[in-house]
Amino acid sequence: MSIQRFQTGQRMSQVVVHNGTVYLAGQVAQDKQGASAGEQTQNILDRIDALLAEAGTDKTKLLSATIWLNTMDDFDAMNAVWDAWVPEGCAPARACVESPRLARPVFTVEIGVIAAAG
Repeated sequence: MSIQRFQTGQRMSQVVVHNGTVYLAGQVAQDKQGASAGEQTQNILDRIDALLAEAGTDKTKLLSATIWLNTMDDFDAMNAVWDAWVPEGCAPARACVESPRLARPVFTVEIGVIAAAG
């Protein structure tokens, strides 16, 4: 069985594909640091779309998602963007947890997903 890695650095790969499954590293809003939770969520989902495409799959094949919020006060703002992004009938298994400390204080949302390969 082969393992494919995309956007690999010393610390991590942004995407790993193994045995028909695509694993994404947790994504943060690199282009919307310090923005609202809704804006950060949209930026993250755009990044996820691009990474899934690079791996030859898309959001219709999502299997699982884990979402970390700096505060659950942002739950509704994040969900408004999330709900508009997930195609009808393609909702993954999902967990959403509060984590008062993400990688840097400018990030209030982080999302990791697992998808079936295309």
